Amino acid sequence: MTAPAERGPAGSATARPVPAAAPAAAPADAPADVRADASDGTGKADGAAAGRLGAGVWTALVVVYVVWGSTYLAIRIAVETMPSFLSAAARFLTAGLLLAGFVAVRHGRAGLRVDLPQLGSAALVGLLLLTGGNGLVVLGETSVPSGLAALLVAAVPLWMVLLTAAGGERPGRAELAGVLLGLVGLAVLSAPAIGGSIAPAGVVAIICATLTWASGSFASKRIRMPGNVFASSAYQMLAGGLGNLLIGLARGEQHGLRPGDVSTRSWLALAFLVVFGSLVAFTAYAWLLRAAPLTLVATYAYVNPVVAVLLGWLVLAEPLTGPTLLGGAVVVAGVCLVVSVSRGSGRPSSRKAVRESVRESVRESARG
Repeated sequence: MTAPAERGPAGSATARPVPAAAPAAAPADAPADVRADASDGTGKADGAAAGRLGAGVWTALVVVYVVWGSTYLAIRIAVETMPSFLSAAARFLTAGLLLAGFVAVRHGRAGLRVDLPQLGSAALVGLLLLTGGNGLVVLGETSVPSGLAALLVAAVPLWMVLLTAAGGERPGRAELAGVLLGLVGLAVLSAPAIGGSIAPAGVVAIICATLTWASGSFASKRIRMPGNVFASSAYQMLAGGLGNLLIGLARGEQHGLRPGDVSTRSWLALAFLVVFGSLVAFTAYAWLLRAAPLTLVATYAYVNPVVAVLLGWLVLAEPLTGPTLLGGAVVVAGVCLVVSVSRGSGRPSSRKAVRESVRESVRESARG
């Protein structure tokens, strides 16, 4: 996650925006003005072409939509026999080390080299996203069903819109209407579940998680981050994993913990979270934050609950009622509105992000 105008001296952007989901798609499908800019630095912006987002953005969005929607079910299964913060620590420390190893093999030491301000920024964002955000969600899911947890997390776009407005980048009326429509759908989805017997502490923990996650996403657009998106993600995961580890140890989660008592399905759920939830989807999300409008990226929180509710119904026999189907339809309508507005807006910030990403991709390819 990084503001595209800031580049570290040693961290160059990778030639592939997402590790497995969209190899080399962004450069091939970038707008014409972006490709010209990347090749000779003299290309002129064409308003109509620049307004189109590349196939890499849409592929990364689908990955985040579907994979992160399934992580709520995986988290719920993992915490059946694993402590909350320590399981989150194991997930992000493992994923961070694997991703750092990939960067080192692919780019050598230069790929991981960052200056102190960049490292501090990545650590701050990692703590906000993965300790405050994900860690509190894991804690909340020890008492809150996976579907309801996803519904609560869908409040993230609301906080993002408020933070964006506070930063002076007010959303358009159509984007705001899409956000409000999505929240109406979430209200319809949430009403039957909230009326049940749900532990208030778990609900509060997840609401706090949405605040810290939105703050981390917003901060990543405003502070100087490592230029290599993979290295940036690795440092964020390591910082977030260490934060979860310290909190878990402070809570005494290590007492009485025996690996032999952890069920096979919990181990499998943890492996899924490491590979798909972190290495694939989190890196896709980190790339989206630099290559797409924030309001478009935030729509993942509308689709994730629909995926989570369906999986909860299929795997954990959570009820799938009429209000759930109606609310899901309204949510998707809100997403479609925000996506259509973001796709046609052609915002300068979005064009600049894609342009910078493609420039660095071409330079990296030239270096061989």
